[in-house]
Amino acid sequence: MEKKDIKISVRNIVEFILRTGSIDNRFMSKSRAQEGIKAHQKLQKQNEKELSDYQKEVYMKHKFQFDKFDIIIEGRADGIIKDSNAVIIEEIKSTNSNLTIIDEDYNPLHWAQAKFYAYFYLIDNKLDKIDIQLSYYQLSTNEVKSIRKSFSEYELESFVMSVVERYCLWAEREAEWKEKRNNSIYEVTFPFSTYRKGQRELAVAAYNTIKQEDTLFVQAPTGIGKTISTIFPAVKALAEGHGDRIFYLTAKTITRTVAEEGFERLREKGLSCKSITITAKDKICFNKGAACNPEECKYAENYYDKVNEAILDIITNEDSLTRNTIEQYAMKHQLCPFEFSLDLTFWCDAIICDYNYAFDPKVYLRRFFEDISEKYIFLIDEAHNLVERAREMFSAEIDKSKIMECKKIAKGKLPGMHKSLNALNSFMIELRRRTEEIQEDHLVLDENPREIYPLIRNFLRECDEYLIKSRGTEGYESILELYFQLNSFISIGESYDDGYISYVDCSNKKVTLKLFCIYPRNKMINSMERASSRIIFSATLTPLNYFIDILGGNEHSYKLRLASPFDRENMSLNIVKLSTRYKHREKNIKSIVDYIYNFTSSKLGNYMVFLPSYSFMINVYEEFIKTYPYLQTLLQSGEMNEDEREEFLNRFSNNPQNTMIAFCVIGGIFSEGIDLTNDRLIGAVIIGVGLPQLCTERELIRNFFDDNSTGYDYSYTYPGMNKVLQAAGRVIRTEDDIGAVLLIDDRFATNKYMTLMPREWVSKYNIIKDPNSLKAGLQEFWNTEVK
Repeated sequence: MEKKDIKISVRNIVEFILRTGSIDNRFMSKSRAQEGIKAHQKLQKQNEKELSDYQKEVYMKHKFQFDKFDIIIEGRADGIIKDSNAVIIEEIKSTNSNLTIIDEDYNPLHWAQAKFYAYFYLIDNKLDKIDIQLSYYQLSTNEVKSIRKSFSEYELESFVMSVVERYCLWAEREAEWKEKRNNSIYEVTFPFSTYRKGQRELAVAAYNTIKQEDTLFVQAPTGIGKTISTIFPAVKALAEGHGDRIFYLTAKTITRTVAEEGFERLREKGLSCKSITITAKDKICFNKGAACNPEECKYAENYYDKVNEAILDIITNEDSLTRNTIEQYAMKHQLCPFEFSLDLTFWCDAIICDYNYAFDPKVYLRRFFEDISEKYIFLIDEAHNLVERAREMFSAEIDKSKIMECKKIAKGKLPGMHKSLNALNSFMIELRRRTEEIQEDHLVLDENPREIYPLIRNFLRECDEYLIKSRGTEGYESILELYFQLNSFISIGESYDDGYISYVDCSNKKVTLKLFCIYPRNKMINSMERASSRIIFSATLTPLNYFIDILGGNEHSYKLRLASPFDRENMSLNIVKLSTRYKHREKNIKSIVDYIYNFTSSKLGNYMVFLPSYSFMINVYEEFIKTYPYLQTLLQSGEMNEDEREEFLNRFSNNPQNTMIAFCVIGGIFSEGIDLTNDRLIGAVIIGVGLPQLCTERELIRNFFDDNSTGYDYSYTYPGMNKVLQAAGRVIRTEDDIGAVLLIDDRFATNKYMTLMPREWVSKYNIIKDPNSLKAGLQEFWNTEVK
């Protein structure tokens, strides 16, 4: 068997082998990682000033050789201090605890990490002894407590080898798995007998991009088989050494299911590959509403003492780690299913998850992206969603009402906190006054509002002791929520750049200060660099250059546009030149209803009608059922949970006995990411060009990009047309599907919108003059011999 390298970070091996006890996140800020980074940076900067021979963030690695495999352990030492008498390896830890309670026995894992770095340095530099210094940085007071000890080569080697040898059984298992996986990859073939049109071209382009460690933007229409056409070459690349792990990233739960099915199809062809799907914590939690600590949740109790046995159990018996499988084993071993899923990711070849876990500065998986130098392959599905998600992930805001709520809680009980909240509230009042002065509902600030940061830090300092000691008291959760919000605000503020706009929103009697990441290009460039290769794909990356710009591509990024693999004769595309602009909507409702009726009465079947807003949907729906009360209809409601969504979609049956017409909102939960194949859906009416509703942020985007005349398109046209294309894409899902699409808006017939349509649409469409001619044309379409 060829000798394999097994890579693991210092932090991960130490935690995996030595951690014990329970999950306990009492007063663990979501932004604690960022706080820790800031603490490191402050102390490192101070050391650089005071010490002439100081090195920070020193990369180290060491190879431990065994018969069948080598274990490569790597990481970055926080600091190396050299003086005349000794070399000191410094490990920096941030803490909210009082420094007086911290002694050399405070946390053995902290010493453990430092011992690894000290051993690496000692061996590489042929030293007899070396010093370790643990420096604890108190986040509230900025005080530092350092504890220093000296170690011999024998002491360090004995400790390090004891940990490494305990890890050997796991490393041997991983080496054997990789051998089995790679052998199966060499043998596995594409899971379908033939490629669809364009599918092979996509697979080849994806493989070459991964091999060259580059970026590929792909616009590939619905039905081409994008999921398997990207997964298959990515899996092949693993065996060739072009990647160590695949991240399949998406915004939708249903798309994650399609990815799971893609890996399962390859397993059916003989592939040995472990894939895992990460489900959001609030969805997978066994004990919803309880805090993650042993007092409130039994699944947190002694978690670290039980988890390794559970990991061994599941990876021995399962290759497809879906939500149901993870829940089953988590329940068996009485573990938190969410934390269990995160710990399992180390033992998987492919991770299927939301964009957040790769990009969001608050929650991305640091265990992969900061600790290990692996080659990751990003497969980014439904990438048309990533523009708005990126803006959301890199933005932050402060709500004055939350400050007032906490101020009332603190009054008379927490004088220091009350004073800090009063100062924050006064700052927000001044912003409101300035906004009212210009007689607008929002105020764009000239720059990053740095004056508020000292006020926020005062509040955070006042919070620290309270949040540790006062859990369960009245108002605690509100103060904790504000603490998280303001921590996030400061963190985002520290990475503020030219892609941001700060503004005050005073609409609807509220006062909100927002750091709005209006142009997330730079943030996405940095985030995308976490992978060695990136395949970014969707059916609706239209226009492609817009997405390349926003998502961090450049002129060297590869681009691929593929035509639909389906027979164009199988879809009837119809355009009605009727205005659906806001000022014309009410007067055109009757005409719209007539067109819907004639469209859906041309053939018995299931139809969807997509409207530009919830209120307009209700108006059209009410007029429709008043005019045609005998027809079967379905209406999307404002808030629908997963069960209600599933029930809604289950109404779309094959071979329906009656026509059913479902009224939905364009850009909503049913306009993308759903597969209603064959007779489950035979037609869609799309009313309007999908423009996002006018709001402060849309206008800010428009103004921001107006310098190069793309403002309106970046803010309204392109996002709107992507919604239209997604909604229309629900109709033809397979080569056997036959269906019709009706676009109602005069703008669809203009050159501007025609250039944004797929080429196969523009090659054949019908301009409809009146409802009767629509029905007649569709009846002819449905009755042709092709059908």
